[in-house]
Amino acid sequence: MTTPTDELMATCWTSAGDAASDRPDLRSPLPLRERVEAASYAGFSGFGLLSDDLPAALAAYGLGGIRAMLADNGIVHLELEGIPRWWDERAQREESGRVRHLVLDAAEALGARHLKVTPDGDGGPWDRGLWAARFAELAAQAQGVGARLGIEFFPWSNIKTLGDGLRLVEDAGHEAGGVIIDTWHVSRAHTPAADLATVPLHRIVGVELNDADEDVVGTLFEDTVHRRRYCGEGTFDLTGMITALRDAGWRGPWGVEILSGEHRLAPVGQALARAAESARTALERAATSPPEGQRPLGFAR
Repeated sequence: MTTPTDELMATCWTSAGDAASDRPDLRSPLPLRERVEAASYAGFSGFGLLSDDLPAALAAYGLGGIRAMLADNGIVHLELEGIPRWWDERAQREESGRVRHLVLDAAEALGARHLKVTPDGDGGPWDRGLWAARFAELAAQAQGVGARLGIEFFPWSNIKTLGDGLRLVEDAGHEAGGVIIDTWHVSRAHTPAADLATVPLHRIVGVELNDADEDVVGTLFEDTVHRRRYCGEGTFDLTGMITALRDAGWRGPWGVEILSGEHRLAPVGQALARAAESARTALERAATSPPEGQRPLGFAR
């Protein structure tokens, strides 16, 4: 069964409704209050918010109002996501800097647990030393407002695998930096579940659970944005990955990140309830499953 430490976090896309990361406008059409209340009702104690949604939320509620809203709904873990081209000091430095200040100010005022950034999905040439320096700089800024910094690796990007993410974090060498481990990216990068048990606990900033079919449809990016499945409804070895992460010492919060056409078109309360229940079932299954090698033939993941 789940333990008292098995808290769930609804990452930004899971509560965003009809919004997707392959659209020109990334903003959620739903008011923040509706999203937060639906997440709370579904049993989430963590909530993720995309930087694109911050301006409207601030205009509607102010920092004090957002802080009270989260507290009133039992949200104790906040993830803030998205600083465009955080590594680039040239072409988009001005816009990146504006968003960076917005996110850092909100993180400090709202008591964010961590900030999440992503790699360069265009796959162009990049300077490892520069990236490590920029990551260290941003990690120090996150620590300065009481948060940590996590990078999420993508199998189609320049930071493709868990190993790539850890290498960047170690090169940066800042104690506040680490990786965000998403089961979709672990599985699609063909990283063995057992490898997760070897990740130093102090380098795990966040974990995200989801599932998918065995075959990729379209590009990896198209597949991840439109065809994720709820936990236990696909082919991922979630039991193995959860068990390995627990062996590494991870005790949550467990993020739930669902992106799919089906999920984003469902009423947000219904979508969040299904996401939470499927994640709880996966966590319970992992807690009660025999170790790998002791499972009987035909054991279901």
